[in-house]
Amino acid sequence: MILDAVTFAVSCAVATALYPVAIRLLRRAGSGQVVQAELPESHQKKAGTPTGGGILFVALALVGGAVATLAGHTGALPALAGLALGGVIGFVDDISKLRRGSIGIPARLKLPIQLVLATPVAWIALGGQSLWWLPLAVVAVAAAGNAVNITDGMDGLATGLSIIAIGATVLLLPGAQAGEKAVAMTLCGALAGFLIFNRYPARVFMGDTGSLAIGFALAAMAIQQGWILLLPLVALVFVLETLSVIIQVAYFKASGGRRVFKMAPIHYTFHHEGWSERRIALSFWTAGLLGALAAFGVARLVS
Repeated sequence: MILDAVTFAVSCAVATALYPVAIRLLRRAGSGQVVQAELPESHQKKAGTPTGGGILFVALALVGGAVATLAGHTGALPALAGLALGGVIGFVDDISKLRRGSIGIPARLKLPIQLVLATPVAWIALGGQSLWWLPLAVVAVAAAGNAVNITDGMDGLATGLSIIAIGATVLLLPGAQAGEKAVAMTLCGALAGFLIFNRYPARVFMGDTGSLAIGFALAAMAIQQGWILLLPLVALVFVLETLSVIIQVAYFKASGGRRVFKMAPIHYTFHHEGWSERRIALSFWTAGLLGALAAFGVARLVS
């Protein structure tokens, strides 16, 4: 636990020191956020805020995992594969959005690409487990990436939830190896440093590079530890956000244009009801923590 805490603290300090420089570089590179026209006026004001901040915390986590591996600690590879491959998809999508507007990679191409790249991540994460789990593991990796990406719509929201989910997976659920913990704690520390600049009012956004990398890595860790069935509970808020979108789209098509929620993902509905971004983030973080604690309780019962 002491090594985990030191890893977290060092990574947080490094990220906190480097993000002001990274934000300036992103501004110079013209990586301003493109905001969808249908989003509320409060979000239109965020247009031009630098995006792509996930590049730094993903890079720090990759370095942390590489150092742990070189030091002889095992178990880092699945999370590293998730960060790398999820980050690649996200980076390409971010670049596409900056060049073509808010659309990015077309949905008809994005999901198949995610499933293809999720396959080696799931394969590595399963290790010696039965390959009967492979189809579910592939879906879990791709779904987790999309869930974090969907949730990343308000300042600090996905960042805080990611720290909770990743931290809970390696610290509360049994089976985390030293290398995996090194990646997770480096990532959580870097995310904590990023949160200083991503909390309301955000000075930088993580972009798809960050959100897809986080989702892929989180799923890889849960699969590696043999807790794939607890992933929806550990990532409870991510799941609920995704379900709100699925329900909204399905009902809209079935009813000929009617809606269940004022806007999806559901955090926008709360915003329309007058909740501030800070209140939404704190409330959703609390729900995420409760989900993580529930997963810990279930794991204790069955292990």
